[in-house]
Amino acid sequence: MARLPHVDEHTPGIDAELVALVRQRRGGTLLNLDRQLLHSAPVARGWNTYMGAIRTGCVLDGRLRELVILQVAVLNRAPYEFAQHVPVALQEGVPQAQVDALAGWRGAGCFDARERAVLAYAEAMTLTVQVGDDVFAAVRSVLNARELVELTATVASYNMVSRFLEALGVEIEGAEGR
Repeated sequence: MARLPHVDEHTPGIDAELVALVRQRRGGTLLNLDRQLLHSAPVARGWNTYMGAIRTGCVLDGRLRELVILQVAVLNRAPYEFAQHVPVALQEGVPQAQVDALAGWRGAGCFDARERAVLAYAEAMTLTVQVGDDVFAAVRSVLNARELVELTATVASYNMVSRFLEALGVEIEGAEGR
């Protein structure tokens, strides 16, 4: 259960222009995540701009982006983040078999060398923070500098997202009151 009440454009004192910007990025809807972020207009505004850049302004392959977002969700035990990104991952071309295998990706045969390098990098960033030279060398061999910066920002960002979601108890849409 969410630890704070949800807010939207009808909540007294909420910046309606900001709500409209968030809705625009989301294709017309507000997520429960947004309904928590909107408690702080500066945070919501910055989040909307930054996460919009991560999701739509980068050249990093969308399949790789979504694989690492799902992996971060698995590693951080963040079901909301996972549920939100499975449909996006599938749309980006991530096979269902890879979605299902993420928790045990090291033993799964459905990931190629590039995906394995990216998953190892995201795992190190998430679990140990420091990335070993061998892990870095492997990912550097399959990504150019821009892609590597964007991968790093994506993993860091979605670690932030999962921590925000879990600390505030944000529920998957439709799960409220079950």
